[in-house]
Amino acid sequence: MQLTITQIQELLPHRYPFLLIDRVIDFKAGEWAHASKCVTVNEPFFTGHFPGNPIMPGVLLLEALAQTGGIALMSAPQNEGKLALFGGVKKARFRVPVVPGDVLDLTCTLTKQRGPLGFGEAEAKVGDTVVCSAELSFAIVDVA
Repeated sequence: MQLTITQIQELLPHRYPFLLIDRVIDFKAGEWAHASKCVTVNEPFFTGHFPGNPIMPGVLLLEALAQTGGIALMSAPQNEGKLALFGGVKKARFRVPVVPGDVLDLTCTLTKQRGPLGFGEAEAKVGDTVVCSAELSFAIVDVA
C-alpha cells in the first residue's frame, strides 16, 4: 500500500527540512516499509556539504532509513498516537556517495520488538547499487 506525503506526515512528526522520505512505495504495518527520496541540489545541506562537490551526509542517509523504519513501526495499530525515536545504529556501512539527481530506494525490515524497543535492518540503494546499510533501533514512547 502506498502513502502520499500527507499520509506520511500523519505517521511521522518530521517536517521540512528534516522529513527525508518523499513517498512510501509499500509497507506492512509493524513489519517493514519501502520508501523513496528524490535527492535534489536544492537540499539545504548541500550548501555546506560540500561546496563544488555535493554529497549527501551519511547521518542523513541513516535518518532517512530510520524514518522508513518509523513508518513500519507507527503504522501498527498499537502505536497510534505514539512517537518512534531513533534509538541507535550498529554496523553502518557507507559504500557509494549519494549526489543530487539520485533517487534513494529505502527499506527497513523490523527484526524484533521487546516492549517499547524495536530493531530493524535497513538498506538504501540507488538503482541496483547499495549505498548504505545498517542495523537500527527505535524506542516507542507516549506523546506528552
